[in-house]
Amino acid sequence: MDNKIITVTSPLLPNLDEFNEMLKEIWASKWITNMGQFHKLLEQALAEYLHVPYVCLFTNGTLPLMTALQALRITGEVITTPYSFVATTHSIWWNHCKPVFVDIDPRTGNIDPDKIEAAITPATTCIMPVHVYGKPCDTKRIKEIADKYGLKIIYDAAHAFGVEVPAEQYGLEAYDEKGLAGIMNAGDMSTLSFHATKVFNTVEGGALVVHDEKTKKRIDNLKNFGITDEVTVIAPGINGKMDEVRSAYGLLNLKQVDTAIKARKEVANKYRGVLRKVDGISFWEDIPGVRHNFSYFPIFIDANVFGMTRDELYFKMKEQGILSRRYFYPLISSFPTYRGLPSSNKENLPIANKMADEVLCLPMHHVLTDNDIKRILSFFIHE
Repeated sequence: MDNKIITVTSPLLPNLDEFNEMLKEIWASKWITNMGQFHKLLEQALAEYLHVPYVCLFTNGTLPLMTALQALRITGEVITTPYSFVATTHSIWWNHCKPVFVDIDPRTGNIDPDKIEAAITPATTCIMPVHVYGKPCDTKRIKEIADKYGLKIIYDAAHAFGVEVPAEQYGLEAYDEKGLAGIMNAGDMSTLSFHATKVFNTVEGGALVVHDEKTKKRIDNLKNFGITDEVTVIAPGINGKMDEVRSAYGLLNLKQVDTAIKARKEVANKYRGVLRKVDGISFWEDIPGVRHNFSYFPIFIDANVFGMTRDELYFKMKEQGILSRRYFYPLISSFPTYRGLPSSNKENLPIANKMADEVLCLPMHHVLTDNDIKRILSFFIHE
C-alpha cells in the first residue's frame, strides 16, 4: 500500500539555483524592501502577462481588497457572495461597511446576477463578486447593473490568475486578434492572491489591478502608509508592500506558471474521464472559449445516489492519506461575525447552502503523478 500523503495543493517553486543568484543580487544591493528593482520588474511582468494596464503588488491577498475599498471610498453596503474565503467579507468589515449576501449561480458557484438588483438599497455603493475557483463571473451583466445604479465593482480574483475570456461575451476589450481579454480588466479594480496554495505564488503575496496611472500612484501611496515623500503623508495608509525576496521568487515562478497550468489541465481531464461515469458525482465542464487556470477541481456529491455523504468521503480519503478540502464550507454567512445579518438567512441563500454541503475539492496541482491520481479515483470506482 502506498502511504504517501497526497496534499490538496502543492506550491509552485522556482529553480533554487536561479533563486540563489537573484538573492546574491539583493544581498549586494542591500535593498530588500520599499519597492526596489525586482518589485518594479515583477509589476511590469505581471501587467504584461495578465494583459492589464497596471499592477500594484502587495504582501498578501487580503490587503488589496481592503485597499481597493479605501481607494474607491466605499461606504455603506457592499453586495457580495457568501460562497468564498472569509478574506472577501473581512475586508468589507474592516472598512466599516456592511456585507450584503446574495445567492449564487449553481452553474458556476459565482454570484447570481439575477439576485443582485433585489439586494440594492439606497445604502449600496459597491458590488464585490468573486471568480470562484477561477471560473469567470458574468462581468458584462454585472457591469450593466452597476452602471444602472451608479455602483463600483471590485472583483476578488484570488483564484483567477491568468484566466482569459472571449472579450465581447464578457464586455471587455480584446487584446489580440483572437478576441481574448484578461479577466482582470473587469470592474473598477480586481485583486489577486499569490499565496502558496495558488496557481502562481510568491510564498505570500497579492496584487491590485487598476486601469490608470493616477489610481496606481494613489494605491502605491496607500500601501506605504500614505507617504508621498520624506515629509508628506497624504492619507491613513497601511504597510502592504511586497519585499524584494518574494518579488524575485515571483519573477522566476512567472517563467514556469504556464507549464504548471498545462499539467493541472491534464489532471482535470483525467479526473473527468472517470468521474463522468460515476452516479451521484457532478462537476463543472470548462466554459467554451475561456482559458481556465485549473486552480481547483470541485466535485459535488449527491449522497442519496452516491451512497456516501460528502463528509464521510472526506474523512475516508483522509484516513488513507489523501487530503481533499471542503471548500467553501461552512459558508461565510454562517460564521458568528456575519450570522446576524438579515441577508445571512438560509432562506435567502438556498443554492449556496446546498453547494457548501456537497462540495469537495480534490487534490489539484502540477506535481500529481499518475499513481496519485489512480489512488484518488479509486474512491469512486467500484469494481
